[in-house]
Amino acid sequence: MAVKIRLKRFGKIRAPYYRIVVMDSRTRRDGRAIEEIGKYHPTEEPSFIEVNSERAQYWLSVGAQPTEQVHAILKITGDWQKFKGEPGAEGTLRTKQPKEAFVTPQKGSVIIPEAITPKKEAAEAPADAAETTEVAADSAEAPADEKTE
Repeated sequence: MAVKIRLKRFGKIRAPYYRIVVMDSRTRRDGRAIEEIGKYHPTEEPSFIEVNSERAQYWLSVGAQPTEQVHAILKITGDWQKFKGEPGAEGTLRTKQPKEAFVTPQKGSVIIPEAITPKKEAAEAPADAAETTEVAADSAEAPADEKTE
């Protein structure tokens, strides 16, 4: 039986993600796998790659042949170099940088406007009340004048 290490596709249209699996070469692409040895998400930045190195080394040692895509992934993780005994077994895998912790801005910052204190509200309230009474008086007078003329 010819055994291959290849990708098994999952996900939606235009949003693929894959599992790295060991399969008989005669099975269909998304058919039954002998074993899953990793994951690959190409749409993330940088691409998410996770491979169980111990199992990949075992399957390579018993003669499983990786496809071109899996061969490239194994080179990135360093598993191919480890299998062949070449230098560079640490691989070139980039990982996603953790997000920076959120820091709340200082009180006098431009981001957060300074809160209105109760004293300022009390001082502004009578001025607003006086303006509203003047506007109401003007509006009450205007219709009365129009009716008399």
